[in-house]
Amino acid sequence: MSLYGVMRTGVSGMAAQSNKLSTVSDNIANVNTTGYKRASTEFSSLILKSGSGNYDSGAVETTVRYAISDAGHTQFTTSTTDISIQGNGFFVVSNANNTQQFMTRAGSFVPDAQGNLVNAAGYYLLGKPGKVDISQNTLGGLQIVNIAQVSQQPVASTAGTLTTGNLDPKAAIIAGPPGPASYSSKSSIVAYDNIGRAVTVDLYMSHTATAAGSDTWQIQAYDSATGTALGAAGTYTFDTTTAGKGALAAASPTTLAIPVINGATVTLNLSNLTQAGTDFSFKATVNGSVPSAIDKVNIDENGYVTAVLKNGQTLNLFTIAVADVASPDNLTPEPGNVYSTNLNSGNAEVSNAGRAGLGTVQSGSLEDSNVDLADELTGMIEAQRGFTANSKSFQTGADLLDVVVNLKR
Repeated sequence: MSLYGVMRTGVSGMAAQSNKLSTVSDNIANVNTTGYKRASTEFSSLILKSGSGNYDSGAVETTVRYAISDAGHTQFTTSTTDISIQGNGFFVVSNANNTQQFMTRAGSFVPDAQGNLVNAAGYYLLGKPGKVDISQNTLGGLQIVNIAQVSQQPVASTAGTLTTGNLDPKAAIIAGPPGPASYSSKSSIVAYDNIGRAVTVDLYMSHTATAAGSDTWQIQAYDSATGTALGAAGTYTFDTTTAGKGALAAASPTTLAIPVINGATVTLNLSNLTQAGTDFSFKATVNGSVPSAIDKVNIDENGYVTAVLKNGQTLNLFTIAVADVASPDNLTPEPGNVYSTNLNSGNAEVSNAGRAGLGTVQSGSLEDSNVDLADELTGMIEAQRGFTANSKSFQTGADLLDVVVNLKR
């Protein structure tokens, strides 16, 4: 056995323990880093062939492994854009210009000045616009999730529904179509044109005919601001027999088409309209809205990002992409708590959350680091003792070498 070999083996041991101390130190430093995965140093021996009467000391080498597939505990927050994955998979993120894509479990996303969701490390969340299906074997082709591009968008009215309505059968008969100059009853609804302007529509109703078993009414829509008729009048027949009880007759139309100026035609459903022996009433709802900003953003378990506008309307914004690889623990760690694929990890498969073995998305939560502080402190003590013991081995070899050098004086 060579005394030089003894010292080299000691140096190898000290270097190995230093590597372990490095991973332990990194783990402790990131004990509170969202989505961080602990690193560990594994030791393996290097043995040199020795003769029958002579032993040649070898060395030790280290391999760093990452516990990427081990999930950390879930911590709940008050932000709906803080997200975690319950199960397998990673969020797909990119740099600011989306030229490099990575995978991460760090879901502490907040909107930047442009409304793009970015996490604490400066990586942007990726997905596809709308509520869509995602299936691809590459991280490319995805877009940065943005939650601000839909604000201030008007929605033109297209449909309305009469919730309750009754026409008074005691109203006098009026000849001719109804209008501002001659009508039996009047009500108003508010619709919205293509640019979100409110248009008040006056509905004039005339009792035009009565007969045994039926009564006839006409309804005409007018633009309240200009006094212009909107479309043609509708003629409605009510069944006044014992069986009909004042409801619309089977052959009567049940809708009124109202062409709103600078907007689409609003189809008003009048199927609930009656002519019973009580006072006039008319209550209707119409869709559409004025331009409205986003009030809040919701993310469901399938990764669908939905905007709730201040007017109550909901819009599908994005579908968050979730990816996985065959061997997550072999992914390459990159700066910023992200990972890239390599030959050992396998290619990324991207899909929707909750599909193809992928986990679901939990909004309002973050995945904690999977570092166990007690284990790391124990490992630190072990590495410290191992380093000290190897230094003693080196020092003993050096002392023996001094003895050999001093044999001849």
